[in-house]
Amino acid sequence: MLNFRHLHYFWIVAQEGGFSRAADRLGVAVQTVSAQVRALEQDLGCALLKPVRTGVALTEAGEAAFTRAEEIFRLGELVPDEVRAAVSGVSARLVVGMSDGLSKLAAHALMAPVLGTPSLHLVCHDGEVEELLAELAMHRLDVVLACRPPPPKPGLRLISERIAVSPIEWYGPARWLDEAGDRPFPQCLDALPVLLPTGHSALRPRLERWFEAHGLRPRVVGEFEDSALLAVFAARGLGVFPVSRLGGGDVTLMPGLGLLGRSDELAEEIHAIRSRRGQHHPLVARIVENARRLETRP
Repeated sequence: MLNFRHLHYFWIVAQEGGFSRAADRLGVAVQTVSAQVRALEQDLGCALLKPVRTGVALTEAGEAAFTRAEEIFRLGELVPDEVRAAVSGVSARLVVGMSDGLSKLAAHALMAPVLGTPSLHLVCHDGEVEELLAELAMHRLDVVLACRPPPPKPGLRLISERIAVSPIEWYGPARWLDEAGDRPFPQCLDALPVLLPTGHSALRPRLERWFEAHGLRPRVVGEFEDSALLAVFAARGLGVFPVSRLGGGDVTLMPGLGLLGRSDELAEEIHAIRSRRGQHHPLVARIVENARRLETRP
């Protein structure tokens, strides 16, 4: 059996980049740390660390050991929270990562089937895809919802599935719908202030190509990473904006916003990315199955 105390000492040394710093962090003598790491290397039959000018660095074997140690001890950090959740009666925990280019309104619509789960404890993280995938690989997230599939990266054993393709609709406040008047859609966009997602969104370049194909040069007055924030500013009168049909249900709940037109040839994609270990999470499976049933394609 692998000695996990030896592995833990090695993990701390690798994080700190030196035996002295690791000893200070652990509150033990340097000799103790060194002996534990040597014992691990003897058990595994190879050197895990090599001296460098600033301390120690990982060997190729050390890199492999450190990756697994990260998984083991990061998972261990979750145990207290999960035990407390069990004691408090929280029976369903779901941790979701949402890429910063994803329409949060659409994501909310996809997650709707699990929101009524008894004793649900939902945690949502927003961030860059690379950061979220790293968290997913460490099993800190159950699923990542993104507007594009993950980039190929050796060593990351992930399962990615496109779960929704939702056509784009345009909404705006009454003052700008009145301003559009009898002008046909989408030509009326040239006469209205327009709010768009930022370049983080996979939808933005599609919108740019769509504008060009229709000979449109809209006056862009705002750009937002968060679709919900975009909708709030639109409801306050700033301009008209695109949103996927999936998110349109939430938009209609905001007072003063109405439908301007539809761009059925444009669509937003949503991808569910899971680790192989977490692919059987029952709530994630319910989200994916619901997305498959939705009639979102034009």
